[in-house]
Amino acid sequence: MQKKTLSDISCKGKRVLMRVDFNVPLDENGAITNDKRIVEALPSIRRIMESGGRLILMSHLGRPKGKVQESLTLAPVAQRLGELLDTSVVMAGDCIGTEAMQQALALQDGEVMLLENLRFHPEEEKNDPGFARELASMGEIYVNDAFGTAHRAHASTEGITHYLPTSVAGFLIEKELKYLGESLDNPERPFIAILGGAKISGKIDVLDNLFDKVDTVLIGGAMIFTFFRAQGYQVGSSLVEEDKIALAGDLLKKAREKNIRLLLPEDVVVASRFAADAETDTVDITDIPDNMMGLDIGPKTIATYSGEILKAKTIVWNGPMGVFEIDAFAKGTISIAHALADATAKGAISIVGGGDSAAAVMKAGLEAGITHISTGGGASLEFLEGKELPGIAALND
Repeated sequence: MQKKTLSDISCKGKRVLMRVDFNVPLDENGAITNDKRIVEALPSIRRIMESGGRLILMSHLGRPKGKVQESLTLAPVAQRLGELLDTSVVMAGDCIGTEAMQQALALQDGEVMLLENLRFHPEEEKNDPGFARELASMGEIYVNDAFGTAHRAHASTEGITHYLPTSVAGFLIEKELKYLGESLDNPERPFIAILGGAKISGKIDVLDNLFDKVDTVLIGGAMIFTFFRAQGYQVGSSLVEEDKIALAGDLLKKAREKNIRLLLPEDVVVASRFAADAETDTVDITDIPDNMMGLDIGPKTIATYSGEILKAKTIVWNGPMGVFEIDAFAKGTISIAHALADATAKGAISIVGGGDSAAAVMKAGLEAGITHISTGGGASLEFLEGKELPGIAALND
């Protein structure tokens, strides 16, 4: 998708409305526990301020369901942003209305303000045209740098673009489109996709879309058991989507017809229950006891998958290999993260599609060793499915 970006426009003296993703985690006292999302928006923010733009930032935080919730105010974000920029950030009491408009009109070149939580208004998620128009009236230029919400047609991501002539992508979205887009449209080969997670139902469209693009698919996570059932294996008490067994069989057949190597684990780590203190064992896929469930890929599979990853030139990873939140079942996921970093060091392009996979890379302390970690789990998944993202489609070509 060839979209205009911040690099293509001049912001000097203009009020610039920028949608960011400041949906940061907070502790029970309302303090920010991880400011990564704020930090990732800084390149676009600094560019606008340094070029003399008058910056009005807007974001959601949490799920207030259209009602004002003091615990979900963006005030702590304004404070943290001010510290990172070493400047004062004007905090608006609302995201629309006379007071917010007056604060926006009072901004001078290079100054910045943050609107209050967009989702305090139910009209935001409903993409209400009146609400979108009122947001748009505060600015002269619109910039979207919130990839994490680009798959949603909300007032601040899609509706607003109908009321401002200039709508462009910020640097963060530009980077997402570059890596996700190029990896799918013009990958260096061999091109490998690693797909994990609990359910096939969440990954059907991804597999369908990737079958036309990749050379090899490595499958992990609980969805392997639905594939194994489709092949007639017994999988003990492992998670199986009974209504997707036939579909799993169809996907295996389609992979063969398209000459795609679809690899499933050779061995798994099993336990009698889903708990940190459960006794574990490692067994071949054909030997899962009736009373045990598979909760991670085993050492043989780790070795095979790592070998495949190290031969690849482009790697896209979405979804963990096991229940990585519990240390006893995290080895498969962490090992894949290490293999990805090793392949990247050898010159491969590695892309991690947000969500749990990104969390696993952070847990392993390997984020610096990956080419690109997507900032949007749901958005990157829909991108991999080949779907149009409304928040990006709405920007100027």
